[in-house]
Parts: sequence; C-alpha cells; structure tokens
Amino acid sequence: MPELKVVLIPEGLDGERVDVAVARMLGLSRSKIIDLIQQRHVLLDGVPVAKSDRARTGSMLEVTIPERRDELAVVPQAVPGLDVLFDDDHIVVIDKPVGVAAHPSVGWSGPSVLGHLAAAGVRVSTSGVPERQGIVQRLDVGTTGLMVVAKSELAYSVLKQAFRSRAVEKTYHALIQGHPDPFTGTIDAPIGRHPGADYKMAITTGGRPSITHYETLEAFVGTTLLEVNLETGRTHQIRVHFAALRHPCVGDVFYGADPVLADRLGLERQWLHAVRLAFTHPVTGEPMSFSSPYPADLRRALDIVQSW
Repeated sequence: MPELKVVLIPEGLDGERVDVAVARMLGLSRSKIIDLIQQRHVLLDGVPVAKSDRARTGSMLEVTIPERRDELAVVPQAVPGLDVLFDDDHIVVIDKPVGVAAHPSVGWSGPSVLGHLAAAGVRVSTSGVPERQGIVQRLDVGTTGLMVVAKSELAYSVLKQAFRSRAVEKTYHALIQGHPDPFTGTIDAPIGRHPGADYKMAITTGGRPSITHYETLEAFVGTTLLEVNLETGRTHQIRVHFAALRHPCVGDVFYGADPVLADRLGLERQWLHAVRLAFTHPVTGEPMSFSSPYPADLRRALDIVQSW
C-alpha cells in the first residue's frame, strides 16, 4: 500500500524550497522528492507543489510515497500475439512478438515471456536467478521469433549445456544495409560492454568470443537479406557484428542504422527474426525443430525493398 506522511513545517525550514525541506524532514533523496512532486504526490496545505515553492512554518505537508515495485519480479501478464508452439512437462517453445522481453530486468516495465507463461499457469524451472528462472536463451525486446524455456530442472541443466556446447541450431534472418563482402562468411570478433555506454555492446579486445556465420539469401537495392547462424549467443551479437562491418540491421538506429530508411520502410525496430530453432529434447532425446514466419512489420518492409 502507498505510504502517507503528514508533517508540519518547523521554524528551522521556513523559507526553504519545498524539495529541500521534504528531503531534510523525511530523509529521502532530492531526485526522489522531485519525482514525487512531478507525480503530484507532495501537497502543501492541500495544494500540489512545485519544487521551487517555499515552505512556511506551520504549513501542513502531505507526502504520498507509492508502493515500491520490484522491477525484477515476474508479474503475470498475458501477451497478445505470443504463441506457444510446443509444451510438455519439460519445455515450452514460444514464438515471441516484438516489444516483449525474455524476462524482467532493471529499467524494463513492459511485458515478458516469463510474465506471459505465469499468466497462462505454466510453471517453469526454478533454476537460475529468480527473474530468469527457466531461461536458457534470450531474444532482444525488438527481435521476434523462436525461444525455448525450461520447465523442469533436468531440462534446464541439459539445455544450458546444449547451448554452451553449441548443440542447438539457432537460425535468424536479418535484413542489413548495403551488401556484405564476401556475400557468405563468418564474423569472429569478441563482444563486450561498450566502453562509453554500458547499455550497449561492442567489439572489444577483452570481450567474450563471438562467432556469427552468414550467407546471402537475396540482394536488393541498398539492402541484403541474410540467413545467420550463431555459434555463440552473446547479447546483441548479430546487431553488433554487422554494425561493426558498417552493415547494421535495417531499422536498428541504436547501432547506427539509417533512420530515414527505417522511416521509409515503416520500421520501429531492427529487421531481425529468429526463424528456426532445432535441438534434441533434453529428456526424451527426440529431435525437435521449429520455424516461424516473418511478422507483419518485417514482411511489409521486405516487400517494399523487393519492389525497388
């Protein structure tokens, strides 16, 4: 429940800015107080204040502190367009739409795969840190396509090892700017945190080994459709590798793509889709293979470049 604090302004704070007075009386940070003021949670004599308003002795100050939300908690939330392709006692395979994270993370308030599964009553493995339980692979929020999630502890252990040993086939299609040289090749370059922005990834000398194989499916005017197979699975791997070659995924303005081209194609995210996923079932040993068609926004963009 929200917490309400009601206090009278003492003489010692008469004339102080309200944000300073509240910070001193309640022991909250100035940035927190400013957030509360902007949300109209700070009242002086019943009237919402601005941070530059002045406190007056004897005035009644009311501060409502909203209930803290655990950003890493898995919140059950059904996600329209998230399809379950396979589900048994050990694994669940899903086709993830755009705008959905694999799991909760700091700074992300949108839906997640784990939240959708929780809303559907699907119990996942308890292995892994709490906000990533059952997650053996991830897709970026802006990347669509196939994912497998472990439901049993055995499946989690076996699948994690399968991904580590590169026994899982992960195939993506990417529309990139320009034409790669050669048209078929391998990118072997280590990936780590960007030295100037820790929310981005980059090719760095101290990064983790990262290997991307690609071949051209079709070349268009100014763009190329590639089939990409990952030997490793680093964060943003495909996006970083092709951006480093100056052939970023179309629409991926985060990694240097042309925003004008993205606008012409109606893209609000990178053109990148996990089209196939193949692995051995972690318990039965049965070969498993799944495919996913392009979602509407990628299909529309591809139709446009094919017409040029």
